[in-house]
Amino acid sequence: MTADPSPPVRLPEPPTRPTLTREYLATAALALIDTHGLRKFSMRKLGAAVGFDPMAVYRHYADQEDLFDGVAEALFAEIDVGTLPWDGPWRRLARDYCLRLRDTLLRHPHAVQVFATRPVRSPASIDTGVKMLTKLRDDGIPPAQALRLFRCLREFTVGHALAIAVTRLGAGRRSRRPGPGSPDYNLLAEAADATTPDDHFEAGLTAILHGFEQPAP
Repeated sequence: MTADPSPPVRLPEPPTRPTLTREYLATAALALIDTHGLRKFSMRKLGAAVGFDPMAVYRHYADQEDLFDGVAEALFAEIDVGTLPWDGPWRRLARDYCLRLRDTLLRHPHAVQVFATRPVRSPASIDTGVKMLTKLRDDGIPPAQALRLFRCLREFTVGHALAIAVTRLGAGRRSRRPGPGSPDYNLLAEAADATTPDDHFEAGLTAILHGFEQPAP
């Protein structure tokens, strides 16, 4: 029987007090997902990894879906929204937020699916949303229209990150795109060879931002 070739899990520093916390468990779960992938994750493995009875996790999270909500919150915290350019133009703020969100998610490709499939309702996320809508309102954009804008930006950014993460995790190797010189080499394949999977992201952001310059119907 061969040894498990998986790399060791780099868990966050444990809490100083002798009890687990929700935040520590969420970041430890994220570390496990980063290392072994989402499919191999379980609550029992998390409990064993942090050195507690596996059932101890259930004293902080009702079930795995509840824990994944915490993982999504940990990913949001990593964006560090407090250092965004809040004093600058709103378009710069929105663009920088989306770039940070994309980069954060792509540092954790196995966990993008977790973030993409649940709303983030942490106090930090809610406060950020209120602060962003307030800034746009002060610049003359009604809150409902501002919310439409940020929904579009979030969906575009998370969807883009998910597509890139899937490619990086192996989907790109299954591509059947014909190569130059092949009888099947067509205009689509030629255009694909002239691009990269992520070179349209900022162009897409610009299109969304300019599209919302027009008043809502």
